Amino acid sequence: MSDLKIIRLIIEGRVQGVGYRAFLVREALALDLTGWARNRRDGAVEAVAAGPRTALDALIIAARRGPRLARVDGLREEPADETALVEFCGAGFSVAPDA
Repeated sequence: MSDLKIIRLIIEGRVQGVGYRAFLVREALALDLTGWARNRRDGAVEAVAAGPRTALDALIIAARRGPRLARVDGLREEPADETALVEFCGAGFSVAPDA
């Protein structure tokens, strides 16, 4: 698929302990994306996602909103590669071990 893009997201704010990763997984699966999400030691959530740019843009919009109890203070998007994608990824989109 020539349209395939891979990105890394770093989401900061009140994003741990509020169902944020589960929310992100649901959103990504609904968009038919592949990847993973995990908590980081610094309190952020990190995600790597792959798919068409339009679906990734929709995921970013959802990630900025987050679930009801979350508060997103910042979101950084960085390019990523297949190595980052397969680090924790099986099929679909899943929660990875915490960093």
